[in-house]
Amino acid sequence: MQTDRTVYMPNGDPAPVLLTEGELIKFLRLDLIDVRFPKNTIRRYRDAGLLRGCQISKQILYPLDEILEFIEKQTQEVAR
Repeated sequence: MQTDRTVYMPNGDPAPVLLTEGELIKFLRLDLIDVRFPKNTIRRYRDAGLLRGCQISKQILYPLDEILEFIEKQTQEVAR
């Protein structure tokens, strides 16, 4: 899923093409909702194959298109 529209972070800045774990937590607003350990939540999504990251150097980065696809799939699951 490739988006032609600009996607924004909660602070109003355009979202980068690759997000760090910290940026992903903010993008999904896990830091604002009742998630006690947001890093563990991201890791659980990744380990379950729900969200894919790519390793660049020693850092796992999350492609924006992958994140938007994850959100779309989660939305479809909730709608069932």
